[in-house]
Amino acid sequence: MRIIILGGDGYLGWPTAMHFSRLDDDVAIVDNFTRRAGHLERGTGSLTPIAPMQDRVAAWEQVSGHRIESHVLDICDFTALRDLFEKFAPDTIVHYGEIASAPYSMIDRDHAWETQRNNVEGCMNVIWAMREVCPDAHLVKLGTMGEYGTPNIDIEEGYLDYEHNGRTDRLPFPKLPGSFYHLSKVHDSHNIHFACRVWGLRATDLNQGVVYGIHSDDTELDDRLLTRFDYDEIFGTALNRFCVQAVIGHSISVYGKGHQTRGFLNIRDTIQCIELATRTPAAVGEMRVFNQFTELFTVMQLAEEVVTAARHLGYNAELEHVDNPRFELEEHYYNPTHTKLLELGLKPRLLSDELIETVLHTVERFKDRVNPRAIDPATRWR
Repeated sequence: MRIIILGGDGYLGWPTAMHFSRLDDDVAIVDNFTRRAGHLERGTGSLTPIAPMQDRVAAWEQVSGHRIESHVLDICDFTALRDLFEKFAPDTIVHYGEIASAPYSMIDRDHAWETQRNNVEGCMNVIWAMREVCPDAHLVKLGTMGEYGTPNIDIEEGYLDYEHNGRTDRLPFPKLPGSFYHLSKVHDSHNIHFACRVWGLRATDLNQGVVYGIHSDDTELDDRLLTRFDYDEIFGTALNRFCVQAVIGHSISVYGKGHQTRGFLNIRDTIQCIELATRTPAAVGEMRVFNQFTELFTVMQLAEEVVTAARHLGYNAELEHVDNPRFELEEHYYNPTHTKLLELGLKPRLLSDELIETVLHTVERFKDRVNPRAIDPATRWR
C-alpha cells in the first residue's frame, strides 16, 4: 500500500510512519514543522530530544532497513500538495497535519485565526487535491472527541437518527466544541462530509480522545527514533503534564474540581486504530466516523493514578487544585459510544500503574530538559 502521512514529523505522525514502513508499505511523510515553530515561539520544547526529520529518516533506514520518503511541504500550498499526490499516487492519506492545541487557539485573535486558517485551509486542499488527482484514495483524518463537547445525551459515532414533526433522518451528530481549535475540526468534518456526498470521495474521520504515552515499538529501537513528548501548558496533555510534575517535585495541578470526563488511549493504540482504518477503507461516497478512545477518566482520576504510580517509585507526589483557565463544564454527563474500532479488531492497551511507571522512568531520564515555567496555565479562555 502507498501511504502519505501529513504531519509525519509529529508526536503521532512519526511513529505511524515507522509502523507502516516496517510492514513494507511505501510511506511518504510531509511536514513543515509547525509544531517545532510553535515551541520556538513559546520558548518551550519536547521533553525528549527529537532529531531533525532528515536525520530521523536516515536513522530509521539504518536501524530497520526500511525506507521512508520525506517532503518538507506546507499543505496550505495547494499546488505543491497536488503535485505530490500526483507523483506519489497514494492509496491512503493519513492526515495528522494540523495545529492541534486548544490553548494555542485561545491565546489571542492571531493564534485563533492561525489555527483555523491553517487547519481548515490545509484540509480543504487535501480534499481538492484528492478530487483532482487521486479520487480513489482513502482519507484517514484525525479528528477529536472535542468536536462533540459534553452534551447531556449519549454521543453516537458521528451520526444520529432524528425524528421531528413526524419525519425521520440520519444526520451528523450535533457539535458543541470548546475552543477555536476544536471548532476548526468541526469545519474539517463538515467539509469532508460534503466532499464524500457530492464528489464520491471516501474518508474515515477518527474522533480521537486524549493520547498518552511516550513509546511505540519502533521508538524504543534507538534514541534517534524518539517521538516528541509535550508537557507544557500549551501543547502538553494532562497525563504527560502530571508525570513531569511528579518527577520534578511540582505539585500535580488539577484544573478546577477535576470532574471533567474525557476519553483516553495509549499512543500504541492510536497506531493500531490508524492501521485498522487504513486496511479496511470506507466505501466510495462514505464518510464514516469512529470515536477513537479506549477508556474514560475524570481528570481527577487520572491525577490519582499518576500519584499512586509515582509514590510507588519513591516520588513525593502531591495533588493541587488550581483555578480552571478553561471555559468548560466540570460536572457533566458523558457517555460516548466507541464500538466500531473494537468491531474491526482493536485490542486495547488499558492504562495501568506499570504503563505510567514506564512514562515516569523516561521523564526521569530527561528531566534536565524540563522548563518548569512552561507548566502552569497562563492562557485563559475568557
